[in-house]
Amino acid sequence: MHGGEKPLEKMRARILIVDDHPLVRDGLAGRISKQPDLEVCGEAADVPGALRLVASTKPDLAIIDISLKGGDGLDLIKQVRARKFETKMLVASMYDEILYAERALRAGAMGYINKQELPEDMIDAIRQVLAGQIYLSAQMRNRLLQRTVGRGPVAIRSPIESLTDRELEIFQLIGRALTTRQIAEKLHLSIKTIETHRERLKMKLKAKNAAELSRQAVAWTIENA
Repeated sequence: MHGGEKPLEKMRARILIVDDHPLVRDGLAGRISKQPDLEVCGEAADVPGALRLVASTKPDLAIIDISLKGGDGLDLIKQVRARKFETKMLVASMYDEILYAERALRAGAMGYINKQELPEDMIDAIRQVLAGQIYLSAQMRNRLLQRTVGRGPVAIRSPIESLTDRELEIFQLIGRALTTRQIAEKLHLSIKTIETHRERLKMKLKAKNAAELSRQAVAWTIENA
């Protein structure tokens, strides 16, 4: 090395934060920016904005919440994967890991972490996913492993766990008091399609009528808020 030359600085991994709460984005960005090997390359609150940033900034990893402004994190993950972007994805959410972690992995994410975990756990999750490893809590890894090898008692799935990703998304929106028309507009689906999903939800959740389905949805949404 010549006297005037400086050693090459190691490239930082570029992180995109996708969350509809500004305070959450700010807090997470602050934590990431303190790491010598990580940097934030962008922030988004909704699916269209996130897709634009994935295309333009080409992040190494996107941290994605399940609930987004005008959209759904699982849908975003599926779209990123369908468009063959190389960005790795980690879900960070307040929702129950047992209900969402496996869905996130099936959609194309490489990990799931609850927002209530310690800051150092979040950084560890980021680094593990960047290294190409799957990140889950020890409890969730054990649950999936037991299911895979067929050992131990088979856990009885709750009715909520039996819902498809789309049904669960619509169930959430019902719990937020959106009408059928509002849900149809939000998801860019027909009213008839939403009505069909409502009927399936009533059947799967054993709700006698629309009012009972709404009560279940509101109670679940409050519990998981």
